[in-house]
Amino acid sequence: MLLLTYHDAIQWLKGFMLICPSKRLLHIECPGCGFQRSFFALLDGNFNKSLQLYPAMLPILLLIAFTILHIKYQFSFGAVIIKYFFILIAVIILAFYIYKIMNQKIFC
Repeated sequence: MLLLTYHDAIQWLKGFMLICPSKRLLHIECPGCGFQRSFFALLDGNFNKSLQLYPAMLPILLLIAFTILHIKYQFSFGAVIIKYFFILIAVIILAFYIYKIMNQKIFC
């Protein structure tokens, strides 16, 4: 009998993490680097580490949840809220990438 616990499943999934082409070829992190690690940190229950690795993770997950609810319930201002979510996420990603550049954390 195969018994797979939550922790075992997360560890198994970590073996399939994708390698960033920018990081691999140019040795420079892209604005999306850290997303997968942040997601797995969140699944492990490490909220602080998740935010440190990729601060836009929580707004992205909230956007996905809200979009699913909007599709199901057709909120009157749902499209506007989704648009502002996208803007917020873009600002967070850009600000975090500029922070990494200023602190020379983009070079691997």
